[in-house]
Amino acid sequence: MNGLRLKLKRELEIRNFSNQTVKAYLYSVDKFVEFSKGKGLNEDSIKDYIQKGLENKNPTSVRRDLFAIKFFFEKVLKQKVNIPNPKKNKTLPEILTIEEIKKLIESANNIKHRLIIKLLYGCGLRVSEIVNLKVNDLNFVEELIKINLAKGKKDRFVKIPSSIKDELESYLKLNKHNTLFPSNRGGKLTKDTIQKIVQNSAKRAGIKKRVYPHLLRHSFATHLLEQGTDLRMIQKLLGHSDIKTTQIYTQISQASIKNIKSPLDNLQYGK
Repeated sequence: MNGLRLKLKRELEIRNFSNQTVKAYLYSVDKFVEFSKGKGLNEDSIKDYIQKGLENKNPTSVRRDLFAIKFFFEKVLKQKVNIPNPKKNKTLPEILTIEEIKKLIESANNIKHRLIIKLLYGCGLRVSEIVNLKVNDLNFVEELIKINLAKGKKDRFVKIPSSIKDELESYLKLNKHNTLFPSNRGGKLTKDTIQKIVQNSAKRAGIKKRVYPHLLRHSFATHLLEQGTDLRMIQKLLGHSDIKTTQIYTQISQASIKNIKSPLDNLQYGK
């Protein structure tokens, strides 16, 4: 399998896939190959693997595994795979309210943790984007942050929220590293560390919802939509290639539902 694995890695890298995608595809294929020992690498073993996966994994994760396996079969083994992708569950994240966001920020341990939460929410950033931010990516004159080679290997700009400009500048006087949010050892923070920062702040704030970094991005987009921001602009700020990805926020937003007057309210009752 080592030779096939190297071929798979090469096929991914010559397409300039991100390091994260390469690791994810290799992991998915490794797990499938391990499962298929004694069964052979064929469509039946793929179907067995997918069926088993759907018993205890989210369909979205299983779909990602299948994308990787199909790529492996078609680009490395040169075999066509005709297996449909599992249907995704149409669940919607439970968005944080403005008041909950405020409590989350206030419960942060220090200025660095507070700014991480503020940027996750205030700019709609992904965790990987926070991790890779450099001091030089901040342009205080133009009030912009450049997000370099984000998901899909695309650069984009987001606006520095006016309310944190002074706080960011004060923080930079204390930070002597090129990385905006360095670890205590001077390198980059890990995604797990940022996850813990957000979760611990949510716990201290007494928020009962499941809070994770990407939920702040969802909340950012939903709150922008509710305050009347154009969907195309939200797409641009989030760095989505397809407007369909951004349209999910029209389903998450409950503002339009709350503004509907039920016909029951028009009924007149006699005494």
